[in-house]
Amino acid sequence: MEFSEHIKTANVEDVVLRQPLHPPSRGTLCITGHHLLFSDREQGRCRQVLLLLRNVDAIEKSVENLLAHSGPFCTEGRSQRMSGSSGTITIKCKDLRVLQLDIPGMEQCLNIARSIETLSCLDGVSETYPFFYRPSDVSLQDQWGLSSPEKHYSQMRELHDRWRLSTVNRDYRVCPSYPPAVIVPKHAGDEMLEKAAKFRQGGRFPVLCYYHRKNGMVIMRSSQPLTGANRKRCREDEHLLRAVIDGSDRGFIIDTRSGQQALQARMTGGGFESESCYSNWKRLHRQMERDGHSVLVHGSEGTDSTLLISTLAQLIMDPCSRTLEGFLALLEREWIQAGHPFQQRCAHSAYSHARLQQESPVFLLLLDCVWQLWCQFPLALGFSEALLLRLATEAYASDYGTFLCNSHQERCALGVKDNTYCLFRGLLRPRERDSYSNPLYEPTELAIWPSVHPQALQLWRGFFLRWTPQVRHLEEAQEDIRNMVTEWGKLALS
Repeated sequence: MEFSEHIKTANVEDVVLRQPLHPPSRGTLCITGHHLLFSDREQGRCRQVLLLLRNVDAIEKSVENLLAHSGPFCTEGRSQRMSGSSGTITIKCKDLRVLQLDIPGMEQCLNIARSIETLSCLDGVSETYPFFYRPSDVSLQDQWGLSSPEKHYSQMRELHDRWRLSTVNRDYRVCPSYPPAVIVPKHAGDEMLEKAAKFRQGGRFPVLCYYHRKNGMVIMRSSQPLTGANRKRCREDEHLLRAVIDGSDRGFIIDTRSGQQALQARMTGGGFESESCYSNWKRLHRQMERDGHSVLVHGSEGTDSTLLISTLAQLIMDPCSRTLEGFLALLEREWIQAGHPFQQRCAHSAYSHARLQQESPVFLLLLDCVWQLWCQFPLALGFSEALLLRLATEAYASDYGTFLCNSHQERCALGVKDNTYCLFRGLLRPRERDSYSNPLYEPTELAIWPSVHPQALQLWRGFFLRWTPQVRHLEEAQEDIRNMVTEWGKLALS
């Protein structure tokens, strides 16, 4: 498919752009296969606005025939009526920005609107901009991600006595949403894993996601067991979980669903672990750092709230996850590699009239939770609010391939790693790192337990009100603080 097929009008002069925090400006509007470009060169200035079309969530258009009073039998004909008309396009973006374009000429306005509507919703992953983005300072030959299950396992030598790296899913046959390698108990053979996978929704059998160095306890994650109304059992799944605690007195199963939801799931083939079959495991809400017990987390599919809980738990307990690089590596392990379906969940944002069943802002919820933690412990996290805002934007529309597709398998099949760049590696380049690091960061080995009382939670103004003057002034103040702290740091070293 050629993008030009969807572009009937590529350039329009004398367009007025109205956008938040800026006065109206007049200039040239250009549309390409992936971007909307507005150039303002009035009064000797040169200002450009570049909008990735994938960022468009909804579009509204209105047209007005300025010569309509002349009547349908106007001797100048249709061409003059069309040239004497105008139109307005309101673009509502996935990052909550709203732009308005006043375009001379009704036909030109309608052509631009149709092009935006079509090009912002292309279905083919390989047609999206990350497959065309080519920055000059990096190469496609560079390493794509920050880590891998193999590298993560090799770095955790404490695991090697009781845990192993399994490649049972090397061809994605056991679990389509898992990576090829996963960390499992040493005494759990691949045959046991295959049978346990058939007992878990989507094949997501229990795998390790976090090892707590202080007491040796772990966090596992999975999907729900398929017990159904007949309360079916799977001996291999029971043995697998028994191998996790291996002599410990008890483990806890955190079901992210309510009790009623879990019971309803049983009626449709899902369900939860019976305490009579999993005698050393108890379905109870606890925090493992204080009680010293291993935990299995799951909901229904194990790709949404399960990942949110496991990520927050690691951020709270693990100091390594609180650095800039550690946090990005955590997101890569728990969301990219672990199979959060970004393509389905982040198809649209707040303004879209289309509401697909698979859409859900779970990743945005995670970032909001991390921001709440950042507010309560401003010195304990090595990254800034700016990083969370960047990630919130990139998840819905990005130059990079990190958030494309729904699983590791899809990314490999569509050549994402071979043909796009990794956002997380880009954020760690020196010029980017300085923008997203917390200059007030003071590492601590202590767990950072947040208050969850309603009065302790705040509206994330930086995201939900980011295009208002009040938040812009706050951003400017934060930038001044950053610059002062950076200068003080340089003076202290000199």
